[in-house]
Amino acid sequence: MLLATCCVAAHAVVRAGEKCDELTALKLPDTTITSASMVAAGPFVLPKIPVLPAQATLNLPAFCRAYGTIKPTSDSEIRFEVWMPAADWNGRFLQVGNAGFNGPILPLFLTRALNDHFAVAATNNGHQELGVSWMIGHPEKVIDFAYRAVHLTAERAKDVVKAFYGRAQEHSYFNGCSEGGREALMVAQRYPQDFDGVIAGDPGHVWTHVFFAGIWDGRAFSDDPAAYIPPKQLEMVHQAVLNACDAQDGVRDGILSDPTRCHFDPVTLLCKDGAGDGCLTQPQVDALKKVYEGPKNSRTGERINFGLEPGIETSMPSVAPGTRPGPNNNDLFFKGMAFEDPKWDAGSLNFDEHVAMIDKKLEFLNATNPDLTRFRRRGGKLIHYHGWGDPGVPPLTSVAYFESVVAKTGGLKSTTDFYRLFMAPGMAHCFGGPGPNSFGNLLAPQPLERNEETDIGMALVRWVEKGVAPAKIIAVKFQDDDPQKGVAMTRPLCPYPQVAAWAGKGDTNSAAAFVCRAGGTK
Repeated sequence: MLLATCCVAAHAVVRAGEKCDELTALKLPDTTITSASMVAAGPFVLPKIPVLPAQATLNLPAFCRAYGTIKPTSDSEIRFEVWMPAADWNGRFLQVGNAGFNGPILPLFLTRALNDHFAVAATNNGHQELGVSWMIGHPEKVIDFAYRAVHLTAERAKDVVKAFYGRAQEHSYFNGCSEGGREALMVAQRYPQDFDGVIAGDPGHVWTHVFFAGIWDGRAFSDDPAAYIPPKQLEMVHQAVLNACDAQDGVRDGILSDPTRCHFDPVTLLCKDGAGDGCLTQPQVDALKKVYEGPKNSRTGERINFGLEPGIETSMPSVAPGTRPGPNNNDLFFKGMAFEDPKWDAGSLNFDEHVAMIDKKLEFLNATNPDLTRFRRRGGKLIHYHGWGDPGVPPLTSVAYFESVVAKTGGLKSTTDFYRLFMAPGMAHCFGGPGPNSFGNLLAPQPLERNEETDIGMALVRWVEKGVAPAKIIAVKFQDDDPQKGVAMTRPLCPYPQVAAWAGKGDTNSAAAFVCRAGGTK
């Protein structure tokens, strides 16, 4: 019997190989399938990726790996990949989002879905370069990046899946964080027919404003040399914030469950006599206030973006006097998309004059439309999460978007029937940070026990396919964010505007001792 099972499986893989080879003959609009071949089951070597908590090698099932190129304009070259399990396909299609300004596809993003028996796709969003050359003088490539590449990849990848399996997917999903989170909200707004379920994590969806916040924060600490706050003092400020607000959820654990309830004023740390590590000078206090408040127009007082939340102090971008941050996404945006000038310098940015100009030029990059009527009517489900400790994308941008949808949709109840927001206390950008940050989110280690409460992807599938909305998501904090070192704590992430609070008894490191209660914003 075992031999027969073995032979049937081997035959299935051989037949899959034949179907895979045939994909290069597919005729699709503006599309060429440049190659398609089987990858044998076993160890798959991943390219090294700085920062991401990835293994160098993963064990994967046998799959067909197809590469394609889409050219909707003469200056477009949208590359995409589709990975399709040779056996035991679950009938679902997943497209994963990108990170930062993209460039080459990262195979890491596809591996988890493949192991879960999804057909999975990704795109380079229209370029392979890592700098600004693809942005300058290439408006069609910027449009590809903004929304066209993700949409066309969804259409063409589904064609490839249908050709390989001989049938279309039963359900389609999208999962992205950061830039991928922007893409997630963009497809729900602009192309609601593309996906049944969407996960949007820490999205930079106010794309033309998020980078103003990054420059604002850096300049708050560096324009005046006296405003610089060295790491040791930032740690002191962080501890003062915890002393003032940590116990608001009933537990002192180094995490603010609801930072909007923390009204810490850095003036309380103002030095009485001179300066010292245990206090702040007036320029340092002023800089902190700027970062907490976020960028504003100095003439009108109009908000350009939200500030960072209390409890994030050790991640604040305090830049030493006489220095500038190295190349980063802020530089790429302003040098490439906004001003199209590789020599542009952050010191020249005018917060009073440049916002309107850049909004007018690049508004199509923003995924801020609160009207999700078409997505809702077709039965779409959206799960949105954001770390309260995100130093890159102000967390309140997600809260503001959710509340705009509530206002447009007609109330909280009608909104949460198809769209739920989960704010993650202490989580940094997409993963990491002092709080629980592993819950099946794209970039974090997987939870040890995966189910519809601990894995956000499984929660979305259940919501789409069985109509059961997630009442909470259980997040895990591993020791040093390493599953091999064991679990430090678990916490429920509650659907906004609820927050997690200790029930008054039980282990404060266990999610079981917490309940979701009403919360709110400042």
